[in-house]
Amino acid sequence: MTPFEKIKMPTVKNIIVVASGKGGVGKSTVSANLAIALARNGMKVALVDADIYGPSIPTMFGIRDERPPVSVLGDKEQIIPIEKFGVKIMSIGFFTKPNQGLIWRGPMAANSIKQLLETTEWGDIDYMVIDFPPGTGDIQLTIAQSLNLTGAIIVTTPQEIALADARKAASMFVTAGIEVPIIGVVENMSWFTPKQHPTEKYFIFGEGGGAKLATEINSVLLGQVPLVMEVGAAADKGMSVFSQTEKSVVTAFEDLAEKVLSAVEV
Repeated sequence: MTPFEKIKMPTVKNIIVVASGKGGVGKSTVSANLAIALARNGMKVALVDADIYGPSIPTMFGIRDERPPVSVLGDKEQIIPIEKFGVKIMSIGFFTKPNQGLIWRGPMAANSIKQLLETTEWGDIDYMVIDFPPGTGDIQLTIAQSLNLTGAIIVTTPQEIALADARKAASMFVTAGIEVPIIGVVENMSWFTPKQHPTEKYFIFGEGGGAKLATEINSVLLGQVPLVMEVGAAADKGMSVFSQTEKSVVTAFEDLAEKVLSAVEV
């Protein structure tokens, strides 16, 4: 397969990638909870964990020990994705040991992602969300060139060091030969509000970075997600943000899903 030969996915209507320039900005949290929010809106949703070297989606969904079943149709094997919260999930993490590091060169990692995409029985999907690894390496380029992507979402935190890397991630999608529309920017960890003082906001990592980035790349700010300790705790326990009582985060992801649904119609 050449880099520009497209993987045919006729049952998938829209493919949205979630990208960032650096790790630690909450990209996987955004990917997972956006997928769940879309499913809560009645959409048929798939989530692909494309981070070969550090797959976190199985842990975030509490399905780390699951193993996808395999069906055989004629001489062709198809992997059945694990489903939770109404989302069909596929990750290399289902096929590796928890403490096993994959010592693969870029092309091998990229090919493994293509194989997962091609051999998984997705069924009818309205929105496939792909959680990109951080950066702009072989995996990201292979997916961008091999799939007919509907658009990309850029995740950043407000501080300048994160914005600098997010700009690089955004620039990949406008490169000649890739040219994927940027749906918008999500600013994570936007502010902190103490429970004892619900009307106060503390901008720990700075203020306005997401809006600034959206303007720079001629896009829009899709949403701001506040910094809430329960979000990380929920992910560690395999729970979604919709299972907790912190309404500000729930509202943020509900609003994000509505904006994505408006921007990318089925």
